[in-house]
Amino acid sequence: MAYRIDENECIACGACESVCPVECISEVDDGKRRIDEDACIDCGSCAAECPVDCISQV
Repeated sequence: MAYRIDENECIACGACESVCPVECISEVDDGKRRIDEDACIDCGSCAAECPVDCISQV
């Protein structure tokens, strides 16, 4: 399992990236973020920090 960011809902705040313990979240187009699902350790820190709840478990 891993987490995924809905890029249509992402507001490019970077909150998720700042709390990721394995640094698997990176900036993509327009400052939005994407999670490397292969590197994600399924901790949920990013989802808990997201102010718009656009991160979900897949």
